[in-house]
Amino acid sequence: MHSKQDMNERELLTDLLHTEKDMAKTYACSITESASDELRRLLTRHMSECAEDQLCVFREMQSRGLYPTKQAQQQEISTAKQNMQDLQNETW
Repeated sequence: MHSKQDMNERELLTDLLHTEKDMAKTYACSITESASDELRRLLTRHMSECAEDQLCVFREMQSRGLYPTKQAQQQEISTAKQNMQDLQNETW
């Protein structure tokens, strides 16, 4: 493992991105395990802020060419939306 001083820009941003993703997952798990409405609201707010931070890091990486992505085709988007709708319908 590198020390923070030895890490390059890509490594630092990647580490930050993964940390934000992990934190969001931890908040989501904590929310589902909490029976307190007040605590759930607090955790939900923090999870949302964490997701926004993750998005900012992702966009920064993308703008620097450190996280290339491909443009999704409309059919792929439609399929993903339908899959999520089907899953929601099965769950409810």
